[in-house]
Order: sequence, then structure tokens, then C-alpha cells
Amino acid sequence: MIRSILVSAVVVALAIVPRVIVLEEGFLPENDMKIPVGSLEDKGITQAQFNAVIDTAEKIYGPVIAAQGGKLVIKRLWENNTVNASAQRQGSNYVVNMYGGLARHATITQDGFALVVCHEIGHHIGGAPKYGGGNDWASNEGQSDYFANLKCLRRMFTASAASGFSRLEDAGARPACEAAFPGEADRDLCVRNAAAGMSVMNLFRALRNETVIPRFDTPDPAVVARTADGHPGTQCRLDTYYSGSICSRGVDEALSQTDAAAGTCTSASGHTIGLRPRCWYKPPVAAPLEPEGMALQPAHPKTPALAASLQNPELWQGL
Repeated sequence: MIRSILVSAVVVALAIVPRVIVLEEGFLPENDMKIPVGSLEDKGITQAQFNAVIDTAEKIYGPVIAAQGGKLVIKRLWENNTVNASAQRQGSNYVVNMYGGLARHATITQDGFALVVCHEIGHHIGGAPKYGGGNDWASNEGQSDYFANLKCLRRMFTASAASGFSRLEDAGARPACEAAFPGEADRDLCVRNAAAGMSVMNLFRALRNETVIPRFDTPDPAVVARTADGHPGTQCRLDTYYSGSICSRGVDEALSQTDAAAGTCTSASGHTIGLRPRCWYKPPVAAPLEPEGMALQPAHPKTPALAASLQNPELWQGL
């Protein structure tokens, strides 16, 4: 009898333990770089700046995720020396792990750090295409990058708290942003989004010991035969941030967990810029490649101004 009770207790205990699903790949490929607090390599943002970015993300995306039946849990692992970030599911908790080692890297601005937070949130709600197998809850790496600039950073950077975030100035995207958006506010937001991408590109180059400097006007020429789930190369990731920045679809145009076209720029929807780069993404049907440099093409004429759409409080339910 006692043994039976104990077995039953174990079964019940196991049944109530939340299922933890960890996305094994972090924001960066696995690396052994460590940056302790106060070390010579501690040249990035401060703990206060680290917290300010996370505060903004929680305020914006906590309600969005709650509307989907989840709870956003951003772990502020400031003392952790790891130069990376990661996402995991724990029951209904949508967990994002943000490590202090990443924030302390010399290349990281607050805007760049915001992009990383957005990427990890994107694994949870960034839509299709998604990982397969045990991580089928998660948007893949390329889609999480695209989501970060297409949706998340636009919300983050229009929040009043983000006005003082440290950032790079225009990193060369202004001509494309001016061609893509008619309004000054939208253009400035596009430029800031793209510059955040350049901030993390500098981190990728440092970790990979790369000498080639990625540019917005030198897109990765690779064309994949099938959509890649893992981390794209440095130039390819910059291309994705850039495409998300110049895509004219609004933040209130919802993404889909199954339809990769929903809420994004596609050739089928009449867009000629802002499409996901073919260096990691394979469209479901044949589609033309983006023009070289992905710049100086007109935006989709039927898309409302982004800055105006951000004033609509109902859009917070859009993802």
C-alpha cells in the first residue's frame, strides 16, 4: 500500500511540473567568450541601461503575450558572463534569458541590445517559418531576426523611454529609408532600426574574427534551396535586419504561426523591397530576387504610414 501511494505521488508530481522546452541555439552561435563585471572587456552598456531596455520590452510585450495566453518572463542575468541570449518555454511562461556578458561587449549599444531582446521575443511570437522537431513552438533564427526589425523594434523605439537609448547614428541606410517611406518620422525610425542591426553586426564580426565589413548595399548573393533554420552568416543577418527595417507593412498587421506571408513583405503582396533575404529563406513558390542592394525601390502604395499606425492603441493586440 505504501509503495503504491509513493508511486502515485511521483506520477502526480511529474504531471504538475511545467514542461520546459529550451531552444538550444542562442542569439549567437555557441562561443566561449566571457565578460565579467568590471573586467577590461566590460565596455558595453551599464546595468541601468540593461534594465531600461528590458523594462521597455516588458511593458510593451507583456500584454501582447498575455493576450495569447502566455506570460513573458525576461530573466535579467546581469552577473552572468555569457556573451549570448536565449529563449525557452516553461509551461505557459515565455522565457527570455538576457545575459550581462552580452550587454558588456564593447560593440553593444542599448539599441543593439534591444534588437537582441526583440530577437528572443521573436522566437516566441515571431510567426512562420518555425523550427521543426521538438522546437516547433519557436520561430527560426532568420524569422526572429526579421520580426525584430519589422515589428518589435518599431514598437520599442517609439516608446518614450527609448528616446534616450544609446545608439549608432545612421549606418548608411538613409537613402533606402527615404525611398521606402514618405514621412520623416517613418524614415527616421527605419534608419534607427537598421543602425541597431549594424551594432550587432559588429559583435558578430568580433566573435567570428571576420575582416570583411558587412554593408547594406552588398547583400549576400547566396540563394538557398530550402529555408535554413539555423544562424545565417553575418552579411545575411544584416540583410534580414535591413529588409525588416525597410518593409512597409505595419506593426498592426498580424503575423501567422503557419502562413509566412501574413503581415510581411512578399512579392505576392506587391512589394519589391523588404522581402526576407533568399540567403536563408525559400519562398513557398518561385519569387523574384530583391534588386541588388535592396534599396531605392518604392514602398507598397497601399500601406499606411508606420508612425501613424503606432498611435493606434488597438495595435498592441496585433501579434
